[in-house]
Amino acid sequence: MKNLVSIAALAFATLSVPSIAMAQDALTTASTPTVSDADAFVARAEKDLFDFSIEAGRVAWINSTYLTDDTDAVAARYGEIGTEKAVAYALEAAKYQALSGLSYDTKRKLDILRGGIVLPAPTTPGAAAELATISTKLQSAYGKGRGTLRGKEINGSDIEAEMGSNRNPEELKEMWVSWHDNVGAPMGPDYTRMVDIANKGAAELGYADVGAMWRSGYDMPADDFAKLTDKLWLEVKPLYDELHTYVRTQLNKKYGDTVQSKTGPIRADLLGNMWAQEWGNIYDIVAPAGAGDIGYDIGELLVTKGYKQTDLVDFSANRGKAEKDMVKIGEGFFSSLGFAPLPKSFWDRAQFIKPADREVVCHASAWNVDNVDDLRIKMCIKVNSTDFVTIHHELGHNYYQRAYNKQPYLYLNGANDGFHEAIGDAIALSITPNYLVQIGLLDPAKVPGADKDNGLLLRQAMDKVAFLPFGLLIDKWRWGVFNGTITPTNYNKGWTDLRLQYQGIIPPVERPADRFDAGAKYHIPGNTPYTRYFLARILQFQFYKAACDISGWKGPLHRCSFYGNKDVGTRLNAMLEMGASKPWPDALQAFTGTREMSGKPMLEYFAPLMKWLKVQNKGVEKGW
Repeated sequence: MKNLVSIAALAFATLSVPSIAMAQDALTTASTPTVSDADAFVARAEKDLFDFSIEAGRVAWINSTYLTDDTDAVAARYGEIGTEKAVAYALEAAKYQALSGLSYDTKRKLDILRGGIVLPAPTTPGAAAELATISTKLQSAYGKGRGTLRGKEINGSDIEAEMGSNRNPEELKEMWVSWHDNVGAPMGPDYTRMVDIANKGAAELGYADVGAMWRSGYDMPADDFAKLTDKLWLEVKPLYDELHTYVRTQLNKKYGDTVQSKTGPIRADLLGNMWAQEWGNIYDIVAPAGAGDIGYDIGELLVTKGYKQTDLVDFSANRGKAEKDMVKIGEGFFSSLGFAPLPKSFWDRAQFIKPADREVVCHASAWNVDNVDDLRIKMCIKVNSTDFVTIHHELGHNYYQRAYNKQPYLYLNGANDGFHEAIGDAIALSITPNYLVQIGLLDPAKVPGADKDNGLLLRQAMDKVAFLPFGLLIDKWRWGVFNGTITPTNYNKGWTDLRLQYQGIIPPVERPADRFDAGAKYHIPGNTPYTRYFLARILQFQFYKAACDISGWKGPLHRCSFYGNKDVGTRLNAMLEMGASKPWPDALQAFTGTREMSGKPMLEYFAPLMKWLKVQNKGVEKGW
């Protein structure tokens, strides 16, 4: 999954914003605070955070796009300052929580300040510095990570691509094991120490642990939010179970019983993705004859139209042109809805391809460095279908960031973090064959007919539906780590057990207890809360259905494209420009007309596929 870097959010992550001087200032507040004290505090905090976030954002950008020991050190220093400042503000905000007579905005901003830190450091001298150093070290280790293929070193970006196309089970096993051993395993001790420090910081803020703190940020009690995610999962689980059964059967047919059994869990490295989180890369294996042939591949269409992927050693004037042109296609979708074009600075400052001369974090992310209009994406784009969709996703972050840029600093964020992830994905759902015709990629004569719907839906489900349990279990594991139910000696067992329980997958080899396989997934060393991605998978179908309803679409939901509909853009912008200023049900209602998150639009979208899968799976043992 991808990541956004809203600099407002950045100020409350491992990179936050205040100085020790501000921490000392906070402690001098009167012992009996007043409403006017609270108002003044919030105003002071917002100004300070806004100013520092720009500098911190630039440091973070340099570190991500120029990985060296020096940029790591600078990023760690800003992380230290930011963590201390964020904790000081959180502690100060807690003093005003019980005051009566607070305005709506002051109360909401105090809640954001108190609960918005991803990794809170305790006030113990040196704790913030140690926490920042560890978090920076973990993220940098991931960015520099290497696996092997046929005994030769391969970097993270290339190993992701190779895992999607390689069909040799021994080589897939080699890549999976080497990546998890080389990248994840060394992180274990540092991660354990980081958890201990951050939990102490959460306790000082009045939370049971860091996981409880994370769950408090959804406009409802932490336990109620956990119940909501379980409810949503149970709504969509029957669809996942049918997909899992069908895919397992097809893998068994290809590889045989010695590689993939007919029953039980699926071997993780066979699913076309290092983490088995999305399975679309093995569509060619599971696609049935006839119904599975959708007639085109977006990556192939791009190549046919002259989009040539940049060679690492290509230093010509056209370096990165194809990849940048792919981004321009994504921009065109938003423009068709009535959104203003991206600023010139975007095209000058974004990272579209992997540089030839240095290490960078290739993991895709979206940035607004000045909190106004300095929008950027950071990717190592490849000319393929996956990155074409990812571009739309990342631009969804950018357009959301710009839509709410007139809000006060503490509202410069999504209604909840799932909203931010869902916007671009809802746009990407509109990448239908008819849309590809509209933008000149697909020949009208090659638009698949209704008889190809099962193939189209299966291809979508291999990513959208397959991801659901993974999106849920990442934070379930961390919640267990933070609350102590998963102890350091059981980190790897806890991880593997949850992968089996929710995804129905197992590693290609037995994993030793001293491994740290969770660290092989970016968002663990990157300390990015992950439930947002689960919510995004649910919300994107709600957003998509709402857009199709607004556009007047009358056909099957999965064939709808709202490209070019200005009414959709107007309603969408009304939600986006709210930022975090209102509880997420208010924002959801502004666009969809309902205040409840629901898996039903996803089930409606995939209803024809569900019917087809049940026929294919008749007589086959389900579950694991």
